[in-house]
Amino acid sequence: MLRLTEGQAHDGRSAADMLTGLGPGQILMADRAYDSDALRQAMTAQGAWANIKPMPRRVNVPAFSPFLYRYRNLVERFFNKLKHFRAVATRYEKHAVNYLALVKLASTRIWLRAYESVT
Repeated sequence: MLRLTEGQAHDGRSAADMLTGLGPGQILMADRAYDSDALRQAMTAQGAWANIKPMPRRVNVPAFSPFLYRYRNLVERFFNKLKHFRAVATRYEKHAVNYLALVKLASTRIWLRAYESVT
């Protein structure tokens, strides 16, 4: 799911709305910016597990799997590939609806490249 927010808005505020689709047995992998007790409790209430890297000065360190956290780089690689599309990186389109459409089109092209037939 892709969603646009204001440039000055923190991602953590919109995360709770986007993560309502996570259910039992699913894992949320996020970086330190999303490390909050409220988000972890919301994921636990939904039956999902939040594998979020804890902040360094956190007193009560929650459960965290470094092995699973390594797979988060796949998402980071996707955003890196998305930034290679000039219209997305420079944001030529100023209307949010049209820009989101460009991002979705670029995402589709990235996905199609990954599943392209080699025969």
